[in-house]
Amino acid sequence: MQIYRPYKPKHNWFQWIGLICRILFGLTFMFSGFVKAIDPLGFSYKQQDYLEVWNLAQLGNLALLAAIIISAIEFMIGINILLGIRLRETAWGGFIFMIIMTPLTLWIALNNPVSDCGCFGDALVISNWATFWKNVVLLVLIVTIILTNRKYHEYLSPLPSWLLAVSFGFIPVAFSCYCLHYLPIIDFRPYKIGANITEGMLIPENAESDQYETTFIYEKDGVEKEFTLENYPWQDTTWHFVDQTSVLIKKGFTPAIHDFSITTETGDDITDIVLEDEGITYFIVMYDLSKTNTKNLAAINQLYEEQTALGAKFYALTASYQGDIEAFKAAHHTPYQFCTTDPITLKTMVRANPGIMVLKKGTILDKYNSNCIQKHLKKN
Repeated sequence: MQIYRPYKPKHNWFQWIGLICRILFGLTFMFSGFVKAIDPLGFSYKQQDYLEVWNLAQLGNLALLAAIIISAIEFMIGINILLGIRLRETAWGGFIFMIIMTPLTLWIALNNPVSDCGCFGDALVISNWATFWKNVVLLVLIVTIILTNRKYHEYLSPLPSWLLAVSFGFIPVAFSCYCLHYLPIIDFRPYKIGANITEGMLIPENAESDQYETTFIYEKDGVEKEFTLENYPWQDTTWHFVDQTSVLIKKGFTPAIHDFSITTETGDDITDIVLEDEGITYFIVMYDLSKTNTKNLAAINQLYEEQTALGAKFYALTASYQGDIEAFKAAHHTPYQFCTTDPITLKTMVRANPGIMVLKKGTILDKYNSNCIQKHLKKN
């Protein structure tokens, strides 16, 4: 008869390590999927940048669909691993995901085709090397999860657990559809409501500037040699200048808004005039007229008539060429003035095409998708 039975903890240290890894991996994937889901257009723009680098720009029309699918997969894997639902299957799904993304982000870090990978959207911008090392850590975490949960017991029967696991994927899809029709429910960009564009462009007096290393190439007797600013032979006429290169070695201060400008069709820069205007100013943001949704243009024209009667100014901002602008104006009888702005700036200002932004003396009072324009009209 056994009198003493030694205590055996329900969870040993091996299982605790697995649980910690599940929490870290699950929360990271959930956060990554969520911030992509609430800004599907922003993530699709980032994918289009990569497709252009890889000479696959013809696939750009699939970028938005891919953005929604990727965000759903990330969120679904993350929440299932965190909650322990179909843990073995979702852990292997996370492993396959990381096996693909880790070498891909290594290539991106080495070649730097795009400065920011967009893995956390605009919520958390990190460098390409930071992204790669983040993926290395996630890969270690998911391998640990697989090894420590080989005997994991599901607490739901197969059918309910599979239904629940898959249903989590519809949460980010619903968020994406909502944010596409309206605007992202959380705005992480510098053009959020309440922000002042002029203040966003300010550079402090003591701000550090970019630092470059300049190399001079000179030739003498058929031999080329590299020099720096400290030792290049500016007084020796036997050396002949060939070329020079400058490499950024330290990034200086960059204001939150650094590429905002408005140019009229006649070439005049009216940025300061618009931002200093004491009255109400409307921006109709249409970054690419060939991709502009035209179903609400009649309502925008009505908004123009109502608000200009009250003294508001209207400007349509686009990055399209002048010929495209003239054709668009003729086809849709647009009464407002067209100006040109950098396309990346326009995509950042409003995640809609067209989108409406309302300002007063450079401060953003409101912005909305043209799908919501009816509630802003006086005559419905």
